[in-house]
Amino acid sequence: YVFIDEVQYADEGGKKLKYIYDTENVKLIISGSSSAEISIQSLKYLVGRIYVFNLLPFSFSEFLSARNEDLIKIYEKKRFGEEINKRLLKYVNEFLIFGGYPRVVLSEDEEEKRRTLQNIFNTLILREVRDLFGVASNDNFVKLLKVLAAQIGNIINYAELCAVTGIKLPELKRYFSILEELYILKRCYPFAKNKRTEIVKAPKIYFIDYGLRNVILDNFSAERPDKGALYENLIFAEYLKNEKELKYWRTKSGAEVDFIDDEIPIEIKTVPKTGKSLRSFITKYSPETAYIVSEREQESVNINGITVRFLPFSKFI
Repeated sequence: YVFIDEVQYADEGGKKLKYIYDTENVKLIISGSSSAEISIQSLKYLVGRIYVFNLLPFSFSEFLSARNEDLIKIYEKKRFGEEINKRLLKYVNEFLIFGGYPRVVLSEDEEEKRRTLQNIFNTLILREVRDLFGVASNDNFVKLLKVLAAQIGNIINYAELCAVTGIKLPELKRYFSILEELYILKRCYPFAKNKRTEIVKAPKIYFIDYGLRNVILDNFSAERPDKGALYENLIFAEYLKNEKELKYWRTKSGAEVDFIDDEIPIEIKTVPKTGKSLRSFITKYSPETAYIVSEREQESVNINGITVRFLPFSKFI
């Protein structure tokens, strides 16, 4: 076995890896901090010779494993009451502020966490975007990031983004592709079966790491008006880390459900309650069940014969 880290820095690394693979009886494991640069420098030479594994930032359970070894044992049993849920909620909220990059999670104090996140941001934006993707100016790109960071969970309005950032539409769509390739954000597409009444094109956007999102906004406050949007982002990102993608549902008349998981509706709330939009979806599709995910647990309710479960974030994720 041969392990090579930061392989993107090797001169003609892809060609040399291909030669080693073809001539030596070894198993190669290569890694690096720049997924885009590895793809450009190495993967094109290794077609048919390679398996690719994407290592996203920590999931909540991985984060909790690093932060509290005793609590993770209780959490993994998935059977706990309100007192444990309150303790877990503090960690959920910490996770939403500083995110899941391992170096950030393991940092000892908040100032160190902020500096680490700023360094990650500078590396991703100032170096990779410019050097790997040929973006001439970081100014408009950073402006776009700030706008998107303030709009997580909102449906993308491309015309509005062009007007606000000064970026033309073809370039704007290229920037979205770059941001997804760098694992900064991910688009969430609509769930639709009736194209006449449901939105079928415009995606929402969510950040893969909340700490990176918060450093873009320069906001690490614990008390924040965007907590609902961050909770929504949490659920979307946790699904991604489990190699699943959610969709959202919205009708042209304005009814909206936050997420759809294979026709199972999931609503994210700071306060647990049902609404007209969820009732509308249940009436239309008769799903097996439905979920309201919030800060606390309460008794299930029945809507049109469908059980709606109320779960806290700590149990749902």
